[in-house]
Amino acid sequence: MLRGTGSGTATFGKWHLAPRYEAGPAGPFDHWPTGMMVGRWWAEAGKYGVMPLDGDARSRLALQRPTIAAPRDSMTFFPDGSLVPFAAAPKLYNRPYSITAQAVVPEGGAEGVLIAQGGNTGGYAFFMKDQRLHFVHNYLGRDVFTVTSDAEIPSGDVALRYEFEPTGKPDLTVGKGCPARGQLYIDEKLVGEVDMPHTVPIMFGTEGLTCGRDGGSRVAPEAYSDDFAFTGTLKSVTIDTSGDLIPDTESEVRIAMARQ
Repeated sequence: MLRGTGSGTATFGKWHLAPRYEAGPAGPFDHWPTGMMVGRWWAEAGKYGVMPLDGDARSRLALQRPTIAAPRDSMTFFPDGSLVPFAAAPKLYNRPYSITAQAVVPEGGAEGVLIAQGGNTGGYAFFMKDQRLHFVHNYLGRDVFTVTSDAEIPSGDVALRYEFEPTGKPDLTVGKGCPARGQLYIDEKLVGEVDMPHTVPIMFGTEGLTCGRDGGSRVAPEAYSDDFAFTGTLKSVTIDTSGDLIPDTESEVRIAMARQ
């Protein structure tokens, strides 16, 4: 076939980089490309002091990567935008944070996702349904922690807020993030709370963050089956990681007792 196209000789493989007597399956392989590259790698690793290698992918995934943007502890998202890649979304693991949605609810109510990140194998969804406010924390598809407001959401301009407050330390050796308390607020009034014995430890999957809908594989499949786009007017959603939470004396006492 090759001669028919004008080629006289063709060579393939690794043998041409080694003497013929070293080209067999018994080696030695010092002059084969793989062997040469491995040897070069070890030489450069020793030269630049990169040993020992760190193979702990879990801790590396949790690191805050350097960015060209200035440090910030607040990010605001708007509906109808593109999906935010998971690596660019705020790191909400094992730290206090709040999510506040500014919305306009029409007479008769509205429903849909305010903001969501992740999917059915881990993530969170903040949404309205049946005239009530809901937040779902999906722990790796194994445990689903849900808090629902004990009051209906009024019509008009409303501030809908979720707060996450750690009540202990994470145990990453067994794949568990910190225990925490999740609280819902409507116009700064506490309307629901849930205690979570463990939370997502490192990442909400790789499906990214969406505002105004659930653009992943459904964080809360028991609550909705499609992207559940918000039917009211969603002005913005702000995620704050400064640790500035609404004071709640009763909850603070319970958290202190839990830490004893």
